[in-house]
Amino acid sequence: MSIPRPATAGLVIAVDGTSGSGKSSTCRGVASRLGLAYLDTGAMFRAVTWWMLEHGVDVHDAAAVAARAHEAVVVSGTDPAGPTITVGGQDVSAPIRLVEVNAAVSPVSTVPVVRSLLLDLQRSIISHALTGPGIVVEGRDIGSVVWPQAPVKVYLSADPAARAARRAAEEGAADVAATEESLRARDRIDSGRTTAPLTLADGAVAIDSTSATLDQVIQQVVDLVDRARAAPEDGRG
Repeated sequence: MSIPRPATAGLVIAVDGTSGSGKSSTCRGVASRLGLAYLDTGAMFRAVTWWMLEHGVDVHDAAAVAARAHEAVVVSGTDPAGPTITVGGQDVSAPIRLVEVNAAVSPVSTVPVVRSLLLDLQRSIISHALTGPGIVVEGRDIGSVVWPQAPVKVYLSADPAARAARRAAEEGAADVAATEESLRARDRIDSGRTTAPLTLADGAVAIDSTSATLDQVIQQVVDLVDRARAAPEDGRG
C-alpha cells in the first residue's frame, strides 16, 4: 500500500509507546506548543470497539468483527485543545473510555480488516494536516507502519508500576495491582500480534517518562523537533 505524499509537506511527529506512559498528555502538549494538529489513533480503535459492542458483535470472533468493520464510520477531530471522536455522527469521546471498551479493544485491534480500514483513514488525516504546519500522531505503530518516514519518531514508555499508578488515578481505580496486570497483558498483546506490533521503530528515540514530569517529557520531544527542523534533510512527506 503506497503512502500518500502531499505537494506541500508539514511536519509529522510520530509517538508510539505503551499504555499509560503519558502519550496523550505529551502529544497534546507538544501539538499545542508547536501549533500542530493532533491525532489519537488509539481512540479510533476504541471507537470501532464501542460500535461493535453496541451492535452486539462478538469482539472475540475476528470474522464477525471483520464482516461489520466497514459499518463503523469514524471521524476524528484534530484540535489538541479539544480532540473529538464520533462514530456514525455520535460523539463517543466518553463511552470509549468505559471499562467494557477497555477490556475489548485488544481483540478488535488485532483484526487485520480493522487495522487496514483505520490505516487508510489515519494516512488520509495525516496527508491533510501536512498541507498545513503538520501533526502529532500517537499510537502503537505510527513510526513503524502508519508514517515510517516521519522526521521525528518517539517511543514513550515508563515502568509498569508507575504506569499503573497513573492509570488507576485517572480511572479512579482502587486496585493498582490489577491495573498493572491489565497493562502488562495489553503490552503482551500489542507486542506479540502479527499485524503491526508495538515496537521501537527504526530511527525512533526512546523516552522513559517514569521519573520525568509531563513538562519535561514535552520539552524532550520539542527538542527533537527543533533538531529535525534544523537538519538540511528532514524526510518530510
